[in-house]
Amino acid sequence: MAERDYGIVVYGATGFTGRLVAEYLDRTYRGDATVKWAMAGRSRAKLESVRDEMGISPDVDLITADAGDPASLKAMAGSAKVVITTVGPYQLYGEALLAACADAGTDYVDLCGEPAWMAQMIGKYQDAASASGARLVFSCGFDSVPFDLGVWFLQAEAKASLGAVLPRIKGRVRGMKGTFSGGTAASLTATIAAVSKDRSLLKLLTNPFSLCPGFSGPKQPHSAEAEYDETAGSWTAPFIMAPINTKNVHRSNFLAGHPYGADFVYDERMLTGDGEKGEKRARSAARQEKVQNIMLAMAPTRWILKTFMMPKPGEGPDKEARETGFYDILFIGEGADGKVLKASVKGDKDPGYGSTSKMISECALCLLLDIDRETTPGGIWTPATAMNGKLVDRLQAKAGLTFAIES
Repeated sequence: MAERDYGIVVYGATGFTGRLVAEYLDRTYRGDATVKWAMAGRSRAKLESVRDEMGISPDVDLITADAGDPASLKAMAGSAKVVITTVGPYQLYGEALLAACADAGTDYVDLCGEPAWMAQMIGKYQDAASASGARLVFSCGFDSVPFDLGVWFLQAEAKASLGAVLPRIKGRVRGMKGTFSGGTAASLTATIAAVSKDRSLLKLLTNPFSLCPGFSGPKQPHSAEAEYDETAGSWTAPFIMAPINTKNVHRSNFLAGHPYGADFVYDERMLTGDGEKGEKRARSAARQEKVQNIMLAMAPTRWILKTFMMPKPGEGPDKEARETGFYDILFIGEGADGKVLKASVKGDKDPGYGSTSKMISECALCLLLDIDRETTPGGIWTPATAMNGKLVDRLQAKAGLTFAIES
């Protein structure tokens, strides 16, 4: 790659999550000569205000760029080795920047949890990214880093200790404290609006292999009901982020040439506990999920949710809520011989903001500093296939995540 002005540019630095990313980079890497970075957004005045308000070093440069101005995005992409973008919904505001990075050979990381848009972008920009050398990585936050890398981590242990991969893995959210992201809410609303205009998008949203062009794997578990998991010893309920995480996990397997096996089966659910109380919690959560799905399918209700009930983009929890949040995810692998192997991934901050801002930052730094282009050439990747063990090491050293094998 030709010399660039910046190692990393944070696009969307005046938004709630973008601010947290900028704060993390400044606090963690201030004075590090290997990490020259800049803040970017639509308004220079707002960028200056955010930089001053958050006590970010005045040495951090500011770049004016707007999703509605492709020339400004092209200039920004050409100035950076890696662009972090927190500007969503990506299906509304993301394509022009993705195209600019693919054209300029600039690495790119985002927080996208919009699988239909991702599938469309893979079809449109994979060849351009491959030709230019740009490594484009979707879903570098809570969706889907802990899940994608959790499966990779457990499979690596299975190969080392059992001598074989696990054909079946269950992702089970054992505990989580955090708030619903305003950006996630906006993405959900945008997706519903897009489907109402183009019903063919439903196939991309419901197909577990929609991010694996030309491949169709085995039937995957999917249930909106409360279910008891014998292996976990707990009742379970549907997990709201499973539709995006499972697709990314299957894409990782696909991109790597199916090291988990072409018949790999994976699903995600939330553990609600054993006994009568656990069953009640699971059934209650399943009912709520069904009601939400019905409500979201109704246009007037979508407007009510968007206007009054959902957090708005740019809003988020206060520092205390972010600091006291956490998540604990259990991965249960079942071998062909019946052996069971378990791993956990835990995060020390709320998933949607505190931990996500650290994860996406370290994904960008991993591409910038740790991953050469022979190992990961240009293309559209997942976190596990682009960065695998080096990202695990980085997240454990810097971002408050722990990966562990459980007995």
